[in-house]
Amino acid sequence: MNAFVLAAGFGTRLLPLTDTMPKPLVPVLNVPSLCYTLFLLKEAGIRKAIINIHHHPDSIRSFFDRHDFGSLEIVLSEEKTILGTGGGLKKCEKLLEEGDFLLINSDIISDIDLSALVSCHRREGAGGTLALYETPLAPSIGQVGVRNGRIYDFRNMRGTGLFSHFIYTGTAVLSPNIFRHLKEEYSGIVDTGFTGLIDHEGLGYYAHPGFWQDIGTLQNFYRANLDDNLLILELAARMKQQIGIFPHMVSDLASVSRDARVTGAVVGERCTIGPGAVVEHSVLLPDTVVEPDTVVKNSIVGPGVLIPL
Repeated sequence: MNAFVLAAGFGTRLLPLTDTMPKPLVPVLNVPSLCYTLFLLKEAGIRKAIINIHHHPDSIRSFFDRHDFGSLEIVLSEEKTILGTGGGLKKCEKLLEEGDFLLINSDIISDIDLSALVSCHRREGAGGTLALYETPLAPSIGQVGVRNGRIYDFRNMRGTGLFSHFIYTGTAVLSPNIFRHLKEEYSGIVDTGFTGLIDHEGLGYYAHPGFWQDIGTLQNFYRANLDDNLLILELAARMKQQIGIFPHMVSDLASVSRDARVTGAVVGERCTIGPGAVVEHSVLLPDTVVEPDTVVKNSIVGPGVLIPL
């Protein structure tokens, strides 16, 4: 089975971080966010990942020039004009039309069992199966309308009046039938593909029982690095085995003065923290310099970037 990874977005909600880097490479615990997705795919035995790109495409190409994911083949689909989640998938129809495939976002971190998701999809026989996550925050994030093991609505956009405590995780198994409902121009997959499956082939769901985190906003990015990082750090051994990249708090490539105090902080590659500096509960992005005797607290810091939170 192959996979399609959505990674072409501008990362607007992560500005100013995405002014200089693409959202898929914004690091969480010193791991580019895209790698959490690639880890899940490789662990599940996926052989090919087609990744759509648009924003800072050269940076993403350079990343894959430097990193080898072994048995997981990487194919990049650059969109000169951004096509959205629906149009971007439609563009790659010829690469995915031979059988069921996985669809997954590049800005989520989870321990979703992709093999269990695939088994659920094959057992239920719908045109697609979405991985859903139950949370009391569903009304604010976006509720999925379900009934009798099927999905019928998203945010009540179809007027069904169906609600639940489930949200869509950005992870799904889809049959090639979805391409019948997609548009080649800019479009969203929910409005086109998912709605088409609901009306014709049926859209099932798999309730993911583990953890799931969206890192697409500055607040979520900050929490994933610092306050909600325990479950992510627990993935380290599995990720190291599969892709050789794993979450950790302080990069081995950082230079931290013995006279500095670093507490509850993430320190990225090639960071320099000078003598007498204090860094507390903050995220230092790669190449950040904290001058001697400087105090940094409760912030995201990068070259030319300081975001108090």
